Amino acid sequence: MSNKATLSYNEKTYELNIHPGTMGDEAVDITNLMGDSGLITLDSGYKNTGSTKSKITFIDGDKGILLYRGYPIEQLAEKSNFLEVSYLLIHGELPTDVQMAEFSGSISNHTLVHENVKKFLDAYPSNTHPMGVMMAVICSLSSFYPNNANPKTSPEEVEVTIHRLMAKMATIAAWTFKKSMGHPYNYPNNKLGYVSNFLQMMFGLRTDDYHPDPIIVDALDKLLILHADHEQNCSASTVRMVGSSHVNLYAAIAAGIGALWGPLHGGANQEVIEMLENIKAAGGDVKKFIEKAKDKNDPFRLMGFGHRVYKNFDPRAKIIKQSCDQVLAKLGINDPVLDIAKQLEEAALNDPYFIERKLYPNVDFYSGIIYRAIGIPTEMFTVMFALGRLPGWIAQWKEMREMGEPIGRPRQLYLGNGPRDYINIQKR
Repeated sequence: MSNKATLSYNEKTYELNIHPGTMGDEAVDITNLMGDSGLITLDSGYKNTGSTKSKITFIDGDKGILLYRGYPIEQLAEKSNFLEVSYLLIHGELPTDVQMAEFSGSISNHTLVHENVKKFLDAYPSNTHPMGVMMAVICSLSSFYPNNANPKTSPEEVEVTIHRLMAKMATIAAWTFKKSMGHPYNYPNNKLGYVSNFLQMMFGLRTDDYHPDPIIVDALDKLLILHADHEQNCSASTVRMVGSSHVNLYAAIAAGIGALWGPLHGGANQEVIEMLENIKAAGGDVKKFIEKAKDKNDPFRLMGFGHRVYKNFDPRAKIIKQSCDQVLAKLGINDPVLDIAKQLEEAALNDPYFIERKLYPNVDFYSGIIYRAIGIPTEMFTVMFALGRLPGWIAQWKEMREMGEPIGRPRQLYLGNGPRDYINIQKR
């Protein structure tokens, strides 16, 4: 098989190198295309452009495959936990017992945030969106730890910064929720595990009075694993692009939070709950809205069904559906919105219309239901997504820096005016 592609233009032929990937995918290298031919490629949204080489995550949307560092997501969700998966993504291999103890212990030691962070939180109106608050506070951490914000910081200092972010983002996320509720802030309880500690900071009245249900802890741990990375999506690419300027890690992660904030990226599970609430407000007739979804001329669309990447099924949805069922059964919640969700799920899994079009419930559908069931408000859903995605963002930033990637600088196809003379406005 040839490892070259050819491009013919203006009676000239240009050879382009082909780079093979581990899983059989291949990429045409156009790095020198403009210098050789004067041409650039146009790919709006970078849907068919490889911006980097990476060893972190692999997705095959047609086959429903998601691998973290080569490990199937199904195995990690069943056998691992969020902190271990975080270590895997950031460092490339699963940790030994000693490495895991050091990693989790260091994160526990960094869960407290500076008391002045409370002043930041108190300055925001109570109705400020929590993603805006978290984005600002995460970026501000560079002012509390200026040595670790230096782009020339040592590998040891980078590691400390990573541990700080993993620890403090959970605390900041929980405090953002407490702020929105008008509740006093709960300090971390480092006798608890990562997820249990986060839940007690969210829902405890005091640091020592909350004992989360193991089923809820397990469900949330799985959700964090499933959201931990997803290849070169909008926010991961943003972290790498911003990080390519050698900005500090805090600022790069804050940029990723900003990208995730958008409803086309991180807000999908929020849209699921809003859709369910709209169906309830309209009378709760699920069959009526199923027929509306089938009508091509009706603007109504089902949120949380199908996926842009996964063409046949979302492997993450298969995993989290079981946890969703367990959480609802355990809590025994009487919520008409969740009843509507169950009816929609039943229709999507059994109606030939949905089956033929592969409109299956995706991970956003189930995650929104779980968050609502355990008492997390809708505006906090994207914060939960960000908390899970943090190790993936860190891994992407770390890989980009270690590979010595150049500063990102996309090209454009200019369609504006050609050269024209300036005329003073008074003479026009």
